[in-house]
Amino acid sequence: MRTIIVVLLCWLCGPAFGDDTLRVGSKRFTESFILGEILTQSAASAGKAEHRQGLGNTAIVLAALKSGSIDVYPEYLGTIDLDILKNSKPTSLAQMRAALAPMGLGVAVLLGFNNTYALAVRADSAVSTLSGLAGMPQLRFGLSHEFIGRADGWAGLAQRYHLPQQARGLDHGIAYEALAQRQVDVIDIYSTDAKIARYQLRVLDDDLGYFPRYDAVLLYRLDVPARFPAAWRAIVALEGRISGERMIAMNAAAELEGKPFAQVARSFLSAEKPAPAARATLRDKLFGPDLWTLTRQHLLLVLVSLALACLAGVPLGVLAAFVPRLRQLVLAVAGVLQTVPSLALLAILIPLLGQIGALPALVALFVYALLPIVRNTCTALLGVPSGLRLAALALGLRPRQRLRFVDLPLAMPVILAGVKTAAVTSVGTATIAAFIGAGGYGERITTGLALNDHDMLLAGAIPAAVMALLTQLLFEVAERLAQRRSGGGVTGFS
Repeated sequence: MRTIIVVLLCWLCGPAFGDDTLRVGSKRFTESFILGEILTQSAASAGKAEHRQGLGNTAIVLAALKSGSIDVYPEYLGTIDLDILKNSKPTSLAQMRAALAPMGLGVAVLLGFNNTYALAVRADSAVSTLSGLAGMPQLRFGLSHEFIGRADGWAGLAQRYHLPQQARGLDHGIAYEALAQRQVDVIDIYSTDAKIARYQLRVLDDDLGYFPRYDAVLLYRLDVPARFPAAWRAIVALEGRISGERMIAMNAAAELEGKPFAQVARSFLSAEKPAPAARATLRDKLFGPDLWTLTRQHLLLVLVSLALACLAGVPLGVLAAFVPRLRQLVLAVAGVLQTVPSLALLAILIPLLGQIGALPALVALFVYALLPIVRNTCTALLGVPSGLRLAALALGLRPRQRLRFVDLPLAMPVILAGVKTAAVTSVGTATIAAFIGAGGYGERITTGLALNDHDMLLAGAIPAAVMALLTQLLFEVAERLAQRRSGGGVTGFS
């Protein structure tokens, strides 16, 4: 069992790419997906390149860049200046480069468009400027979580314009629909969003000039030009080629016409107009060519993390059961670990482990699977009848022999119930792995969120639900077999 786990860990957590592969990252919104594909396909024309897409917010993708898990990703000058470097006001490109150099990072290749932040309202709204929001405290703000937390985001904006409203966190992918359905009144947007025209929104004038320029650039590791000279030359050739109008058109092709990011990027690089294509149905997306790959990735993440949780959780449960003074400590630590928010845990693990992908995902899944296994093992062992233990003692069994031949067999049904709970939970939790490039069904879910594509969301959620049901069924069978062998077992909870 341990050998199998080691082999799977090496397969999952080992270097996914060789040193000769340029790794491109992107954030979890449409434009970043597209730009990441453009970079990857450009670099692939001169060597090996791979796209680690949808890596979450700035903090996660920046941690991946610093750790060397990716080599380059598309970013914006305003974000680098105010959010990453924490400057209180905009600085020059030369000053940014000087500040980034000690981190081993550089900024280059202005792509040709400015995608600034802005706030938008419905066309029938009475407000037209950001200053006008101050006199309308009844307006409901639905802002992206990243914008709320950014140094150049909501806090500074509210202070500059003296806004009395409270902001509600809302995923950027669903904000437009929430605004159209009048669930919120104000949202944050990117100026190149294709949905601005589709939903006929009014972009509020930044009359006090709060937002800086957000020219699209590349943030990269300083060793990239030397390690990948041919690929870097191909990427540098993109400088100034993407106008704001062209970027809006590419965003529209992905968001409104349903074209894959790779196809949109390929059409741009070949200077072709994207060919019209029928929008894929739910069936097409559900049984797409990536289904087996995502299933294999998702299943391996669950199996390896669950096996590791069993190897650690059962001994910890035994310790908690037979060493009373440690019982509360063990259960409390396992419980506290499970309360850490998943994305926060991933953001912490990336710099600690020095990489993105399977390893931090496995650690997170291991942490969340631990509590039910520890708790049920402890409960089951405490429920073994004392008379049976006395009988084992009378037969001359040592404590270790009694544990192996009496306690654990009798406790096995309840222990399996805990493992079942951990397994079913892990199937759902494993979807977060896509936020750090570890694959699985979460890749479809993150894409669906970015595009507000309900079919794509279902194409990721349905297989995960089916896998969870199958996992439940398999463990039900295993529990019944364990109960037959133990003669009924002990009582506990799952």
